[in-house]
Amino acid sequence: MERYICIHGHFYQPPRENPWLEDVELQDSAYPYHDWNERITAECYEPNTASRILDADGWIRKIVNNYSKISFNFGPTLLSWMENHEPEVHRAIIEADRISRERFSGHGSALAQAYNHMIMPLANRRDKYTQVFWGIKDFEHRFGRRPEGMWLPETAVDLETLEIMAEQGICFTILAPYQARRFRRTGTGTWQDVGPGGIDPSVPYLINLPGSGRTISVFFYNADISRAVAFEGLLLNGEHFAKRLISAFDAGRPTAQLVHIATDGETYGHHHPHGDMALAYAIHYIESSKAARITNYGEFLEKHPPTFEVEIKENTAWSCAHGVERWRNNCGCNSGLHPGWSQAWRAPLRNALNWLRNTVAPMYEEEARRFLKDPWAARNDYIEVILDRSTENLNRFLDKHAVRPLEGDEQVRVLKLLEMQRHAMLMFTSCGWFFDEISGIETVQVLQYAGRVIQLAQELFGNSLEHSFLEILSQAKSNIPEHKDGAHIYEKFAKPAMVDLVKVGAHYAISSLFESYDEQSRIFSYTVLREDSVNRLAGAAKLTLGKARVTSEITREGVTIVYGVVNFGYPSINGGVQVYRDEESYRKMVEEVTGAFDRVDFPEVIRLLDQYFDGTTFSLKHLFRDKQREILDIILDSTLEEVAGDYRRIYERHAPLMRLLQELNIPQPKVLRAAAEFVLNTSLRQAFSEKVLDLEHIKALLDEARMASVSLDGASLGYALKKTLERMGEELRKHPTDLSLLEHLEAICNLVRSLPFEVDMWKVQNIYYGLLQSIYQDLHKRADQGDEKAPAWVERFGSLGDCLRIRRNK
Repeated sequence: MERYICIHGHFYQPPRENPWLEDVELQDSAYPYHDWNERITAECYEPNTASRILDADGWIRKIVNNYSKISFNFGPTLLSWMENHEPEVHRAIIEADRISRERFSGHGSALAQAYNHMIMPLANRRDKYTQVFWGIKDFEHRFGRRPEGMWLPETAVDLETLEIMAEQGICFTILAPYQARRFRRTGTGTWQDVGPGGIDPSVPYLINLPGSGRTISVFFYNADISRAVAFEGLLLNGEHFAKRLISAFDAGRPTAQLVHIATDGETYGHHHPHGDMALAYAIHYIESSKAARITNYGEFLEKHPPTFEVEIKENTAWSCAHGVERWRNNCGCNSGLHPGWSQAWRAPLRNALNWLRNTVAPMYEEEARRFLKDPWAARNDYIEVILDRSTENLNRFLDKHAVRPLEGDEQVRVLKLLEMQRHAMLMFTSCGWFFDEISGIETVQVLQYAGRVIQLAQELFGNSLEHSFLEILSQAKSNIPEHKDGAHIYEKFAKPAMVDLVKVGAHYAISSLFESYDEQSRIFSYTVLREDSVNRLAGAAKLTLGKARVTSEITREGVTIVYGVVNFGYPSINGGVQVYRDEESYRKMVEEVTGAFDRVDFPEVIRLLDQYFDGTTFSLKHLFRDKQREILDIILDSTLEEVAGDYRRIYERHAPLMRLLQELNIPQPKVLRAAAEFVLNTSLRQAFSEKVLDLEHIKALLDEARMASVSLDGASLGYALKKTLERMGEELRKHPTDLSLLEHLEAICNLVRSLPFEVDMWKVQNIYYGLLQSIYQDLHKRADQGDEKAPAWVERFGSLGDCLRIRRNK
């Protein structure tokens, strides 16, 4: 009997990028990380690239890349973010697919995914096609091969989508067992209905697609074990996980069997801390016990083609018992976190977005035909431009699709048309409907995409679609009284994110007070070319005036702006930005404003800026969120420095009294406790962030905190020390034979073991394990052969390994 096991992870985050900046802005709810993509990468995506297998004593025996032994798909928009922000993780995922091809008879474990997680049965045919096409092209771009399988968002399925997938060469997909309607052995005429327990998941099935003669295979995952992994704590123990998988085999069946599960990939680390380790150990247990062969879907399908046909239940999904109603109606499915809340807002939200898509589609087609041979074929191929926005690649795209050579302004128009279509698909990302409340960040995100569509339509056609859109959206009522309805939420949360070239210029102008830009600078998806700049200082007061060319890297649209910004001391900032008119008026503005500033006539400076910029002024609140926080941190640092001095004086003066109160078990006054907590946490954070750590000073601070019973900010302190350890680990990677570095790193690791809060040493352990595999054996051999320096290194390296709890074999 042939027994196979396959574990599939659906790794996905909704696109979180600001639609105007093309990057994820600071998200405070992800603290201490910059945003949720970064946080979940640290908790899940990265750990699975180097997961630990522990021995009975809890020491690291082996570090493995889980992706190389499981089946997986990553959302293309998530991989795009990862490529730019976490390139090492991105590379490890791509490498895992390459290794899996060697391991699984030439079949890679990575699957493609419909591009931006749109619920496919609720899309029109044109969008379904583009979503499949873009998902395949993105996959080819990253993994360097054609995908065999494709993951359907939420496993939401209909025959039209499967037909498109088969047409594009997709061989198989994965569904929940309850999505099968009936089945039969190939070549027989008798169909059997699937009972309440779902279809037998141990074999693949073939779907005959009506009309085209095409077929596609489908695997129905084991629902019971998948549910136990996701929701019932099965990942608490890797051996139990393995045995549960093994127990699913039918010992009485002589034919090949496949036990396979599918869950959200975030299960392995984000939803369940250290779930990646349970996964790694389960695979290790299965392989070492020879209980079954680990495989992937492509390999199993080649070895054991379907012998059964199946008919599916269309318009169904794995996370909605009512089909696909969760994404268009108040079906009753929700997170369960807010009993009594209504999801009646889902229908008007979809109605509003459907109306917007259907309104701009004919406008796009008619206008695009002026420039493109086939507007919809061009939209499909636009993925090539999204993946590579270089001028050379854009020119190749236009050479293929344009009806004639296009002038610069015409190219801008074409790109705006295509961007309008891109965002018209992004606004249907499934997470906008999944949760309980229309004001949630996922729904606000899809409303921002709608805002970008509306803005582009206005610029292209002069048609304001916003009023009609908001009329429909106003029918979507919030569960939170202050948020009223979808229209109010759009105005409150989505519209303020809107950016145009002048606002980018305002950001550049205000930021230039606090940092020095190069002649050509990049601000998110915009380039700014400085053409002139005048700066003045008068004590704490600063003035900057200038002229710059702002250009979108996405649409290639550009504008020359003039600006004037003055700061009379934090946090007061006043300034103006407008489109450049002529050199004479610009020079006059510079002359008059600098003259007033040089005379220290600050009221006149304000009056002149107001006059020249027509009363349109900007301030710190108009900065993009990351830079706003960065500048406010500068302001806060100077303020907190003063406060810290006051707190330090209070604490140092009264520390003996606090210790006495502690010894006498008398409650300390809150003001003294607050001073102590602020001073000691601040001091420790600074000490942990130093280039070279003063361990004696740190130990003294920790002793002081313990004696004063001060609560330590573990999240903040642990994060600061983690970053320092990672920096030192990288130094060790570059200079692995540096004994002083090994000694210092060992001392810090020993310190970490004694701390009352957790510090993540994951990357340091990875670096050490890599050195263990690469240079340790050679140096150990040299030590045995009498090398004078090698024994000291081997001993010190071994001590560090003991501190990191990593086993070594000679």
